Amino acid sequence: MNKGLGGLIKQAQQMQAKIAELQEQMALRTVEASAGGGMVTAVVNGKQEVVSIRIEREVVDPEDVEMLQDLVVAAVNEGISKARAMVAEELSKLTGGLSIPGLFA
Repeated sequence: MNKGLGGLIKQAQQMQAKIAELQEQMALRTVEASAGGGMVTAVVNGKQEVVSIRIEREVVDPEDVEMLQDLVVAAVNEGISKARAMVAEELSKLTGGLSIPGLFA
């Protein structure tokens, strides 16, 4: 086998191992986002999974369930967006800015 190709394969394997480690680390890190002035807060991990949702008692109005639903959706979406940004930043550090599509869905 060509030495250059062997070196390239070794580098690719090392990068793959580093990315797998990063994915594990991101699963443990969380971000927090809120809506409605902090009335609804979502915590999302680096795997873009919702870990928890906090809803302040004052925002629960049986006569206006739609507002609460909107606040939950807004907080979750913002949390997912922050989680993606966190992962992208860490991945950029690892890959030296090289974008590798499909690493973190």
